[in-house]
Amino acid sequence: MHCTLVPPYILQALARHQDPVVRDAAIATLGYDKTFAVSRLIGDRDIRAAVVTGRAPRLHRLIHDAQHEEDLPGALVRSEGEAPSTDVAVNEAYDGLGDTWKLYEDVFQRNSIDDAGMDLSGTVHFSQQYDNAYWDGQQMVFGDGDGVLFNRFTISVDVIGHELTHGVTGATADLAYKNQSGALNESISDVFGSLVKQYALGQSAEEADWLIGAGLLAEDVHGVALRSMKAPGTAYDDDRLGGKDPQPAHIRDYLRTTSDNGGVHTNSGIPNHAFYLAAVGLGGNAWEQAGHVWYDALTGGELQPTATFPQFAQLTVATADRLYGAAAKKAVAEAWTGVGIVTS
Repeated sequence: MHCTLVPPYILQALARHQDPVVRDAAIATLGYDKTFAVSRLIGDRDIRAAVVTGRAPRLHRLIHDAQHEEDLPGALVRSEGEAPSTDVAVNEAYDGLGDTWKLYEDVFQRNSIDDAGMDLSGTVHFSQQYDNAYWDGQQMVFGDGDGVLFNRFTISVDVIGHELTHGVTGATADLAYKNQSGALNESISDVFGSLVKQYALGQSAEEADWLIGAGLLAEDVHGVALRSMKAPGTAYDDDRLGGKDPQPAHIRDYLRTTSDNGGVHTNSGIPNHAFYLAAVGLGGNAWEQAGHVWYDALTGGELQPTATFPQFAQLTVATADRLYGAAAKKAVAEAWTGVGIVTS
């Protein structure tokens, strides 16, 4: 599965930038992402084939350094239990992988990405000024950003949670990465990426910022993150990034396009906002009731790979009812109504 964090429409805007550092970094990133898209399609299939049961929960992290080359995984620089590195990116990757593992183990009793104790591997300093982070089906890969508009991609723990969740989705529902199922795929990664951060910080649904990629944008960029689940369409407004954040918060503004696999990074704003509304409506910590509803819907075996927004909405409403009763069912149904999707 080709699952990169930064949407292609942002990179395409950067590729037209007058600053040659920004422009060249974006062009190189787009070229790499396109070239290797096909090779990444097989990774999650390998995970599904390798799932076994009975292994005790285990956290085993391996952090590598590509040293600005493109050979993966690169040189091993920190393993599980070893002392922190002098390299901040190494430590951020190590900690972020651990925070993600902890959410899935503590809250959902999931034993790593494959639910069978899979090692969590990450590579930092990938390529030259690579403006992205991605999950390749086997490991996380982090670029350092262009240093002008983008900071290093290990800086946001929700980014790490987002990308690793693509592995969870690939190993379970395997949502097709196009159109509405692809937007659901992206949204689920945003949901659990945000939950990783909220759980690590001990934040309630009301306290959380609900931003994806906070800290990634340089100080002079007019924006706070790549996406906002609380207020889709408000994360940034900067001509250098292509203008205003295009994410819709309501189905009436659904973007019909053939680019970005049918707008998967744009239209994910709709189910993102539905989860935010559900979490706030249910109250307390979002990883509790709302998180369990979304996790059970994802992993319970009923979600089809080509699921639409209404189908996923109906499944979450039924799951809320089964897990927590009528009040939770009502809150989840109202959340979906809030983004224009009515469930029966």
